[in-house]
Amino acid sequence: MTDAPKLFCLGYGYTARFFAARMRAQGWRIAGTTTSPDKAAAMKENGVAAHLWGDDRFDPSWLDGVDAILISTPPGDAGCPAFNAASAAIAERAKQFRWIGYLSTNGVYGDHDGAWVNEESELRATNPRALHRIEAEESWRALASAHDLPLVIFRLPGIYGPGRSAINTVRAGKAKRILKEGQIFSRMHVEDIAAALAASMDKPMLHDIYNLADDEPAPPQEVVEFACTLLGVTPPPLVRFEDADLSPMAKSFYADNKRVSNQRLKDALDFKLTYPTYRDGLQAIAQAEVRA
Repeated sequence: MTDAPKLFCLGYGYTARFFAARMRAQGWRIAGTTTSPDKAAAMKENGVAAHLWGDDRFDPSWLDGVDAILISTPPGDAGCPAFNAASAAIAERAKQFRWIGYLSTNGVYGDHDGAWVNEESELRATNPRALHRIEAEESWRALASAHDLPLVIFRLPGIYGPGRSAINTVRAGKAKRILKEGQIFSRMHVEDIAAALAASMDKPMLHDIYNLADDEPAPPQEVVEFACTLLGVTPPPLVRFEDADLSPMAKSFYADNKRVSNQRLKDALDFKLTYPTYRDGLQAIAQAEVRA
C-alpha cells in the first residue's frame, strides 16, 4: 500500500477523525499529530501513524510521502501553532501537496444581526478567539500565495455528530433551553463536514474559502426541544438569556448572530448534504444508537 495517497492531520480532534475515517475508506494512508501519549496509542490502534507533537517542535520527515494536509489546531495569543511549527517545512515541499485544508470558524464574521453571510461578507469579529482565527487565516493565505500552495479554508459552524450532540447533553442532564430573542446559530453534522472536505480535494484551486453549514440555521432552544422529543423526555425549563447562568465562554457565543450561507459549497462542488437540517442529523444519531 506504499503507493496509496497519504493524508497528514496537524491536530487529530473530532472533525479530523471523521475526515480521516472517510479517507481511509477510500484507500488513503493516515498520519496525524497529538500532544497526548494516550491519544497517540489510540490512534496507532486504529491504524493511524501517530506523531507526538509538543513545544512547537516539528520533524519535517513527518511530511515524507504526504499528499494532503488537514490543519485543525486552534490558534492562540502566539498565533496558529501549526503555522508556527510546520509552515517552513510545508513551504519547502510545496510541490508535493495536492490539497491543504485549514479549519477555521464562521466566528470570523462576527455579528450580522441575524442576516445571511457568505464568503464575501465583512469580517466583523470582536471576540479574541475569532480575531486569532482571522490572523491564522491570513498567515496561511500569505504562505499559500508565496509558495503556490493548494490551500482551502473552511469556515465551520457549530459541529455536532455521534457522541457530541444535543442528544448527549440532554441524556447527561446538561442541556439548557435558553431564549434570546432572534438568536440564530448555524451548525453542521460532522459527517457532512468530512464529506465537504473530501469533495474539495477534486477542485482545490476553484475557491480558497468555503462556508460549511447546513440548510437551516435555527435557534438553539429548538434543537434542544427536538432532542428531547426524540428521547421522549420533558424539555428543561425555558430560561431567558439574561437570567441564564452561563460561563463567559458560553455567553460569548450569543454575542454573534448570523445565518451562514452554504451556497458556494453547493454550487462549486455540486455538494449535497446528507443531513440538511438538525432534525435529519439528530434523527440519524438517535436511530444509530438504537441499532447499537
